[in-house]
Amino acid sequence: MSRFRDLLQSDTFVVTCELTPPKGTNLAPLLANAEALKSVADAVNVTDSHAARMAMDPTAVAHLLLDRGLEPIVQMTGRDRNRIAIQAGLLGAAALGITNVVFMGGDSPSTGDHPDAKPVFDLYAADLIRAARLLESGHDLGGHALNGTPKFCVGAVVNPGASDLRAELDAMRRKIDAGAEFFQTQAVYDTARFEEFMAQAGGLGAAILAGVIPIKSLRMANYLNKNVPGICVPEPVLRELAEAEQRGADIERCAIDIAARTLHALRPLCHGAHIMAIGWEDRIPAIIAAARG
Repeated sequence: MSRFRDLLQSDTFVVTCELTPPKGTNLAPLLANAEALKSVADAVNVTDSHAARMAMDPTAVAHLLLDRGLEPIVQMTGRDRNRIAIQAGLLGAAALGITNVVFMGGDSPSTGDHPDAKPVFDLYAADLIRAARLLESGHDLGGHALNGTPKFCVGAVVNPGASDLRAELDAMRRKIDAGAEFFQTQAVYDTARFEEFMAQAGGLGAAILAGVIPIKSLRMANYLNKNVPGICVPEPVLRELAEAEQRGADIERCAIDIAARTLHALRPLCHGAHIMAIGWEDRIPAIIAAARG
């Protein structure tokens, strides 16, 4: 069973990271990044056509990571598959030895690279979680018995910076009631605000891994603030990035320092961190080393 689950139930500060499968069959860059993460990540998410942009199936990539000694977490969305396909995919993942799954609704196809694709959304996150737990009990969603049952460590996502935090917490409770064991959050930059979230969410009975996205530039920070719901890059961080760019300083070093400080501040607040490097996967070891100081 899942070593990742054992870590979630321990006092260990768990670190997960994220890899995005390629649009195509060239896996060399992804596998190189995976090798770099092996010594620092407790588990690695494999995204499911991230941002509704078509990419290789995450279960296939997860199996390759498992063969290379990494513990994968497969992301599954309700965007592209109905309940038949979702259940079939879960059974297929289990047959390949993949036990960690994180469920989410997924971005609308209209925002991706196939905007004319028909969205499915037959099941949303809590329903997806319930489907996995029902398979574990030996039956499918139609009430039919299985010949052999899978076992999963099931997670979901939560946005601690949501504009309607009460609704977000209610959704989180529904996911926990359905069987979610852990949550990975939207990116956190305001740790004081995140601490307020944890005061309400920390006692709900699921492990919470705070999201960390390295900010590569002031332009990126402003984009996140303007366009990504629930993300708030605080003014002091914006000033730090602006001053670094004005001085002609090493922006990469500045970005790593900000991410490391955030990671360090999150340690006493939650069960772990989920680092989404978005093309900077090879910098994750440096971020973790700087956070440990």
